[in-house]
Amino acid sequence: MTQVVPPVEGERPDGGAEERAAETPSRRAARRPASEEKGAKRRNPGAARRGATARRGRARAAAKIGPSAFARALHGPAVLVGSGWRALARLLGPVLATVSALGWVVLLAAAATLVAGYLLGWHELVFLGFTLAAALVVAAAYLFGRSDYSVSIELSPTRVVAGGRALGRLVITGRRKRSAPSRIELPVGQGLAEFIVPGIGAGESHEELFAVPTNRRAVIVAGPAVSVRGDQLGLVRRVLRLTEEVELFVHPKTTRLDSSAAGLVRDLEGETSKKITNNDISFHALRAYEPGDDRRYVHWRTSARTGQLMVRQFEETRRSQLTIILATDRRHYADDDEFELAVSVAASLAGQVIRNGTRLDVVTDTMQLRTRSVTSMLDDSCRIEQTDTGLSARDAVRAATSRLAAPSVAMVVAGSRFGVSDYRAIEVLYGVDTETIGFRIDASEPSRILSVAGLNILSVAALTDLPRLVRRVT
Repeated sequence: MTQVVPPVEGERPDGGAEERAAETPSRRAARRPASEEKGAKRRNPGAARRGATARRGRARAAAKIGPSAFARALHGPAVLVGSGWRALARLLGPVLATVSALGWVVLLAAAATLVAGYLLGWHELVFLGFTLAAALVVAAAYLFGRSDYSVSIELSPTRVVAGGRALGRLVITGRRKRSAPSRIELPVGQGLAEFIVPGIGAGESHEELFAVPTNRRAVIVAGPAVSVRGDQLGLVRRVLRLTEEVELFVHPKTTRLDSSAAGLVRDLEGETSKKITNNDISFHALRAYEPGDDRRYVHWRTSARTGQLMVRQFEETRRSQLTIILATDRRHYADDDEFELAVSVAASLAGQVIRNGTRLDVVTDTMQLRTRSVTSMLDDSCRIEQTDTGLSARDAVRAATSRLAAPSVAMVVAGSRFGVSDYRAIEVLYGVDTETIGFRIDASEPSRILSVAGLNILSVAALTDLPRLVRRVT
């Protein structure tokens, strides 16, 4: 006998299985009790973590969609506004550049007084504002005018010794149309020359002469010449560049040396040094053959007697190479005149060595001078300035000559505060194969020659004493 179990209240006896089979996984998950979900997470914690991570990623991606779309929407207008602003700046930039600092002050004062006058009802302020505005309008009228001419700068000579005379010439030549009167400004060194140019017709020329100060060694730059239009009060100013810069080299004073430093180099040339080399002309000794030795220097008679190959060794002979070192650190000199005398001494020595055709290097603490010709060397000497390196004398010389060939003669020129120990340190730096000579510039003591443990130091008080001192050394 079959027992029929009554259905539970609220449940259909025949449709429950089919309905559960038709449910989707998402609906079953929604109907799943919270306790079952917690149990599933405990049974598979990795899957739960991956699901949480995926949900957070979808949330972040959804959050980014809004701002990104907003930025893309604003990109076009921003580019358009930026282009318009740049175009407006290019259009109004040259116009606004003609207003001087004083002109801007007057413009702001005019605007402020007009606004204050109308707000407060003060007719005096309104009158003052219109007066300032009228001054700007009248000043702007001075900006208009034609300048159809070419300008050239000529210096005669382009190279001069300190204290010499140098003149400049400004040549203005009209072109196709007649030019209105204008003013030309020409910077010359630290000064400024102004010229009033009258109206110039086509093919006409106008010249202006000016003197160039050459009291001290320097590179004086003349130019660029500019055409200036503006009012007398300086409210507006229009500048047009007319020429390029022209350089005037003011060389240091030098003296010719009767018995030059090059003579000392020639005397040392050919003398043997203590450096041993594998090929030269002064034989030193024999040694055993080593792989790589040149077989031309094998001494066959000794090799036959000893039973092994023997090769010759030589003492290296001196080569003509002179280096002049000018110390430029400010702490080595008592004043600027002492430094200028040191530059003159170094230039005098270098000029004579170049004329004698000896290989030469001239260096300072920060630069190396050209020595292809006397003129190029003197041009570079015009650019020598005092420095504040903070290095010791030995370190400064090592840094300045690290890439130069080892000299046979090294001449060190420095001021009165350059000690004997500094000269000795440089002598030790080069070694015994280099003849070191010091030149100490000191106008407070008479010129003389000091000898300290074989090191000659020439104390120079005046440039005219240099030939006599060098003659005694060489």
